[in-house]
Amino acid sequence: MERALTLKPCYEAGTNGGEVAAKVLQDTAFGKNHTPCKLSGPRRLRDAIVLGYQLQRVPGKDISVPEWYTLAQNELNILTPSPDNNTIQSSSFIKETEDFEILHGDHHGLPDTIAFLKNLAELHALNNPGNRSKQHSREQLAVAALFNWEEEIFVARAPGRLDVMGGIADYSGGLVLQMPIREACHVAIQRNHPNRHKLWKHTQARQHTERQGPMPVLQIVSFGSELSNRAPTFDMDLSDFMDGERPISYEKAYQYFAENPSQKWAAYIAGTILVLMTELGVRFEDSISILVISGVPEGKGVSSSAAIEVATISAVAASHGLDIAPRDLALLCQKVENLVVGAPCGVMDQMASACGESNKLLAMVCQPAEVLGLVEIPPHIRFWGFDSGIRHSVGGADYGSVRIGAFMGRKIIKSMASEQLKSSLSNNNTSQPVNGVNSGEMDDDGIDFLENEASLDYLCNLSPHRYEASYVNRLPDILQGNDFIEKYVHHDDSVTIIDKKHCYAVRAPTRHPIYENFRVKAFKALLSSAPSDDQLSALGELMYQCHYGYNACGLGSHGTDKLVELVQEMQHSKLSKFESGTLYGAKITGGGSGGSVCVIGKNLLRSSEQILQIQQKYKAATGFLPFVFEGSSPGAGKFGYLKIVIRSCSQLKISSNNGNHSKDEKHQNIAGDCNKQALKVQVE
Repeated sequence: MERALTLKPCYEAGTNGGEVAAKVLQDTAFGKNHTPCKLSGPRRLRDAIVLGYQLQRVPGKDISVPEWYTLAQNELNILTPSPDNNTIQSSSFIKETEDFEILHGDHHGLPDTIAFLKNLAELHALNNPGNRSKQHSREQLAVAALFNWEEEIFVARAPGRLDVMGGIADYSGGLVLQMPIREACHVAIQRNHPNRHKLWKHTQARQHTERQGPMPVLQIVSFGSELSNRAPTFDMDLSDFMDGERPISYEKAYQYFAENPSQKWAAYIAGTILVLMTELGVRFEDSISILVISGVPEGKGVSSSAAIEVATISAVAASHGLDIAPRDLALLCQKVENLVVGAPCGVMDQMASACGESNKLLAMVCQPAEVLGLVEIPPHIRFWGFDSGIRHSVGGADYGSVRIGAFMGRKIIKSMASEQLKSSLSNNNTSQPVNGVNSGEMDDDGIDFLENEASLDYLCNLSPHRYEASYVNRLPDILQGNDFIEKYVHHDDSVTIIDKKHCYAVRAPTRHPIYENFRVKAFKALLSSAPSDDQLSALGELMYQCHYGYNACGLGSHGTDKLVELVQEMQHSKLSKFESGTLYGAKITGGGSGGSVCVIGKNLLRSSEQILQIQQKYKAATGFLPFVFEGSSPGAGKFGYLKIVIRSCSQLKISSNNGNHSKDEKHQNIAGDCNKQALKVQVE
């Protein structure tokens, strides 16, 4: 300390890092500190910027050199030297960690994945009873006895998602824009022959009592049970998923997991096994051990359940040699949530978690899951998420009622269009008005409209102007379930059930997805327009309209409304107007009724400062300090999977496997027709 106090640094430049970097760039552009080659100022500036890219890159991660630099390089016919061996070694992904050797895949430099591997190594150490203490939790001790640590373990990762636009329009076939967030779920899985599977004591006792020989068993440990009042472990005989030679029905599986509320959470994980058995004909003859550690907070409207499902099924597929395309994987996960868990969600959550890419918006038309592509987030725009502190659940009554109301509205519109079409065709030569339309004046285009609307598959295929012109005033505001069933029989939604005594809102839930689909299309188009305050204002306005559409459906909450109000106050404050504004809009996300709020603003330091101010104001108003979601990460498809082995065992495995068939070749326990090409999954 004395030495540090007496030092007198020779550095005399500024202490503001941004100013120093700007000065370096400026000097480079003007020719100071120039290199011997006679290059122009703009060329030197470009070189300096690319150097900046290299300095800020994640070690080992390929950098994206701007297109204009590549073009300029080609025009000047200047070639960069080939990298030497040292460069190649330093830029390649590290295939080993301190504790594990990675036999397949890489961790992509993701801090949470590296931390997960570190945690896994610490849990491995608890396998030695001498390393255990009373301070270790039940989950930690259960994991220590979960794996055969000398064998290979497969790891998959899937992020949560921030619903930028689209939300509940997904189940009505709308366009959605979803961003995978930084927080993710990791799943480690291992398969073993029943003779070699490590069983917990109570599982051993169960098999002994039933006088069974070694049978395939599923054992699951999920961290974070103390936060959600659930059991930390779950186990079952895989034979429980069989009814003779066939898998049990989804209805029986739902009842199986619903019997014990403290273990209902296991349906999200174990349900992936049943869906693979039912949809793809997979048969699991080995025991399976699964560890789930999720950094995606539950009940915040950022798809914690989808992240668990996608990570789990990715790990199961990897460990059993199944090649499932990300889109098909997402559709399988939706079946888990709809049919095994019993939550009537759309497919956008699973698609974003499986198919998304870092710092891009996944554009998808939910009919049922047609990916339009990835939308680049312009560099001057940034999105944040605020946790309102109000727990969200797509299994809640409000979400289900609004969904039923939307499907009721679609059925009523189809019925009205069908009646009008029938009358128009039968009275085509008369001038008698039918439902306010002169059928004698109905031209071919009008007939086409009615034919399309009489067979309307998705509400979002109805344009706003057609809705306003023909249906808005003829839809009921509310309708009792029994009255609807008497006239229309069924609402044609396989994942919800109408309560005959319940009164459902119809007009608002029908209107919202029709207009939301239009808003999302406009939002997507605006993202590619020229950067300006008008662009940001228009994007923000579309988000505000979406938010109040949720409220009209009854899916708002006081917490999310307060966050949106604080964003508006910040946006319209005198200081923001003087500084040309930094925050421009906000909306509730996902299924609504709490959860998170998405905010759009300029990608500036001032914007981050305002986000922190809103965080503190919300705490002052509610007593709850909201978590801020910022940043992005790759989806499960982009991440792939890891196959790892404890380093102390890796050399032994290499020598023992030398010249022999791999474990995957020895154990082919997959039956049924599992095509390793893209698997086409039909979704109702």
